[in-house]
Amino acid sequence: MKNAVAYYRVSTDRQGKSGLGLQAQHQSVHLFSQLEGYQVIAEFVEIESAKKNHRPKLMAALLQCKKQKATLIIAKLDRLGRNVAFIANLMESKAEFRAVDNPHANPLMVHMLAAFAQHERELISTRTKEALQAAKRRGIKLGKHGREVESKKNLAAANQFAESMRPIIDELKAEGFESVRGICEELNQRGVKTFRNDGQQWHRTTVHRLIKRLNIN
Repeated sequence: MKNAVAYYRVSTDRQGKSGLGLQAQHQSVHLFSQLEGYQVIAEFVEIESAKKNHRPKLMAALLQCKKQKATLIIAKLDRLGRNVAFIANLMESKAEFRAVDNPHANPLMVHMLAAFAQHERELISTRTKEALQAAKRRGIKLGKHGREVESKKNLAAANQFAESMRPIIDELKAEGFESVRGICEELNQRGVKTFRNDGQQWHRTTVHRLIKRLNIN
């Protein structure tokens, strides 16, 4: 039976402590090992973001592979990382590895997957920065203080809209529309615009919130 070293990675300390994600990785690696004729002689758990290349547990796992002439087995290719330079260094270690989700992956395929993943991450980062800059140009305050300001503005706007709806709700009730369903259907029938004014129709949940906000019994 061939020797194998299992490597598991989770992104956050919370996931590491709770075991979230580790159990699934553990099960898939051990099932794969049994089917492929491997004996898992050591296991290493890394708690680190995929963006970072500092992986002491992975380095220890690779060293163990070298000493025991074992194969590194991981649950998913993205457990190794999404950085091309990091993957290149890993390939230079000449350690054999198998990925449960892609057991036939070769070094060229790994390089390509890492390149695409890194490119996608860079695009997301660029789009995020552009969105933040655009928000700043529109005068939107960012950060915790900005969220608090926007939240207060939204609450004030919602309250103001609710008050503008009070006469309409009172009129519908006077006409005999007492249930949330009845009021909802009548608002849509009369073409009364919603708070967002984006063409959406009224729903029972939004009518219920409106009545609750107005404290109408």
